[in-house]
Amino acid sequence: MTRPPALFAVLAAAALLAGGLSGCGGEPAPVPTAPVPGERLAVTEVLIDAVKPASAVVTSRDLGEARARIPGTLVELNVREGDTVREGQVIGVVVDNRVGLETAAFGAQVAAAEAEAARARSDLSRIQTLFDKGIYAQARLDQALAASRAADAQVRAARAQRAASAETGAQGRILAPAAGRVLTADVPVGSVVGAGQSIATITAGPLVLRLELPEAQGRNLRVGQTVALTGEDLPGVSGGVIAQVYPASTAGRTTADIAVDGLASDRVGQRVVVQVPVGQRRALVLPRRFVATRYGIDFVRTVDRAGRASEAPVQLGGPVAGDRVEVLSGLAVGDVVLAPERGR
Repeated sequence: MTRPPALFAVLAAAALLAGGLSGCGGEPAPVPTAPVPGERLAVTEVLIDAVKPASAVVTSRDLGEARARIPGTLVELNVREGDTVREGQVIGVVVDNRVGLETAAFGAQVAAAEAEAARARSDLSRIQTLFDKGIYAQARLDQALAASRAADAQVRAARAQRAASAETGAQGRILAPAAGRVLTADVPVGSVVGAGQSIATITAGPLVLRLELPEAQGRNLRVGQTVALTGEDLPGVSGGVIAQVYPASTAGRTTADIAVDGLASDRVGQRVVVQVPVGQRRALVLPRRFVATRYGIDFVRTVDRAGRASEAPVQLGGPVAGDRVEVLSGLAVGDVVLAPERGR
């Protein structure tokens, strides 16, 4: 049977219209694109050091205490806070009046012993002369000789007692135990002090940053770890190395010393904020060259499965060893990033 031309035209138009509608509602066929040139990197999670901000104080590794060695009255103090002293320098004087009186008494005993020794020597000389003439017997000479030697021994004993008393008085001088800077010297002149009382505190040894952390975090500290400094607390200093971790904990806290080059003695007591490694955690990390910054916003170029490149804003964390940065948001594991084009 032959179809009328008019009916054939209507059916053909309907078919074309149906095909056009189905084409509008379906998925467009992917259009192949040329591969985007450039260095690529798949984003993965890695282990990095977990850091925590903490406060450290500038101090010396050791502190020397200039103490009074005898009880008495502090009659002289030659230093103030901040002064620089050398080892063995006299920084103060303590006087005990009783020591002076004892020294004078021992001096009188020395004089008496010397007079007795002079008399004994005179007797020995006279008896020796009479013995030589046959007037005195040998026993009398021996008796005089023994008396002279005993008198000389008394002189030596009295002189030793006087010297000991004088040395006790000399111990009233307060000496600096080490070369350094005076941190405290708060005992006023005229105060009565006891033996062993601290008169001044002096820095001793190299300057360090002393850090205290809770035990749970302090147990992760290791000698040789790098510690970063934040802010401008110490101009020109960016970080240091943990030089010592003290084995004993005090009041639930672990103490460590951070060696830092360039610390000055006039900074002793200053508080410094440091970034301390307290363990490890997993994070997304990228080399810094994959991140571009424009108008204060960080961007990363990503490549999808079809090979199309696009830019995504990201939020960056702190720097990671090896010129890398942590990505806090904007990327996921498995994303492929592309190095920025030169000149952008």
